[in-house]
Amino acid sequence: MAPPAPSAGVRLLLLRRLLSTATEAAEEAAAPTAAATATATAAKAGKKGGSLALYRRLSALGRSGEGSVSRVLNKWVREGGALRVEDLVKHVKELRKYKRHAHALELMDWMVHARGMNMSHTNHAIRLDLIYKVRGLEAAEAYFAGLPDPAKNHRTYGALLNCYCSAKMEEKATDLYNKMGELGIYSSALGISNLMSLYMKLGRHGKVDSLFEEMKVKNVKPNNLTCCILMTSYASSNKIDAIEELLKEMAEKDVTLGWSAYSTLASIYLNAGLVEKAESALKKLEGLVGADDGRAPFDFLMSLYASAGNLSEVNRVWDVIKVKFSKVTNISYLGMLQALYKLNDIDRMKQIYVDWESNYETYDVRLTNMMIRGHMKFDMTEEAEALWEKAKEKGAEFDSKTCELFLDHYMGKGGMTLALNWVENMIKLPNKAGKLDQDKIHEFQKYFEEHKDADGAERFCNCLRTLGCIDGKAYESLLRTYLAAGKKSRSLRQQIKDDKIEICYDIGKLLKRMDDKGR
Repeated sequence: MAPPAPSAGVRLLLLRRLLSTATEAAEEAAAPTAAATATATAAKAGKKGGSLALYRRLSALGRSGEGSVSRVLNKWVREGGALRVEDLVKHVKELRKYKRHAHALELMDWMVHARGMNMSHTNHAIRLDLIYKVRGLEAAEAYFAGLPDPAKNHRTYGALLNCYCSAKMEEKATDLYNKMGELGIYSSALGISNLMSLYMKLGRHGKVDSLFEEMKVKNVKPNNLTCCILMTSYASSNKIDAIEELLKEMAEKDVTLGWSAYSTLASIYLNAGLVEKAESALKKLEGLVGADDGRAPFDFLMSLYASAGNLSEVNRVWDVIKVKFSKVTNISYLGMLQALYKLNDIDRMKQIYVDWESNYETYDVRLTNMMIRGHMKFDMTEEAEALWEKAKEKGAEFDSKTCELFLDHYMGKGGMTLALNWVENMIKLPNKAGKLDQDKIHEFQKYFEEHKDADGAERFCNCLRTLGCIDGKAYESLLRTYLAAGKKSRSLRQQIKDDKIEICYDIGKLLKRMDDKGR
């Protein structure tokens, strides 16, 4: 069997990570050297003092909502904890790195409002980006509009451009890009790469090529990110030769390619079935990983070696992670489980999961979901149920993915009563996070009618009501099920009215048949 090729989503995930990392790197690089030195000094001091302890408290907040960061910081101050601006900025960057955008923004807001910190231009750009991610585009635009004129420079303009590109706002993005050109602040490759990423999202690959030509005309040197975007664009049209020509051009222009470029290249080769070339790219990738690159390159290596069908390399990279890092994160454990799932190695998945269970600091339902998915892939239903029961005994809570996994599995097996239990679990989720599509709704209704299961149909309608998708069709099905089962209900007519469902001709006819049976 051919190894499973990575999806285009893997490359897009890498591009999103690259754009985010590139934007953050540009913001940080723009800070004065003295500030960078101060941050490094503070980081060292923090490890000796309280900075690391404070970050641990912030990190432990998990998914806690608004106000939680302020409470931690206020308590820290009351306890006499030291606070350095440099340390707080460092914590913002760490929270942002791990996608804890709401917490990072609350920390920045606290720094301004509670500590009276003067924002540097770099920090304005970071805050603008966080506002967009947490509060939306309008809030980000309002923040930019309210900045003093000196703060409206290439960093903050670039951050706003990134917002427009992320939101697929082509007209606003191009207008802002042109304005940046008029102001003479578009000279780096990052702004053009952001626009390239926008056109990638819109599927307009010709515009990506045009922007690359524009870079050449304007003598803007491409970078690693530019190369990744162009490779992904060419791959969408299966232009492998163009990709290899591009790599030669990057070498001629003396463009330094990082590990991410070779990760993108390996993914493209795997999709094209060129496994040997992919593995050669992965070797180059690993050779380019630097001390500051963190865990991400190794997580991509595991995923891509799994797509190449190379179990021995997956295990080798896993061993490297365990040696290189003092603590293996939940993300790396999840990546290893996903790699083994691709390789159909359920026994090794069990070993890794047991290892995680004995080592994790924070429970992550995604790992349990991955193991449930692995068991179900091999039709090991009882093991999947037992796994979930064990996790539940430890205080774990299911999420929408857990419900979806069990729901789809039981529906696929025709176990609609067991599937209904998981629909009922779904409606218990915060904010009714679970969803049922029309195909699933129809399948449940058909089953209850055919099996004359009025109780099941009633339970299912209660779920639809809670999810906010009860309608006339649901009541028609419920009434048909009651009639098929020879049952009657005096409360159904009132329920229909309470749910503000119009009693149309079909519902009226079914209600009359039920009334006639009750006489």
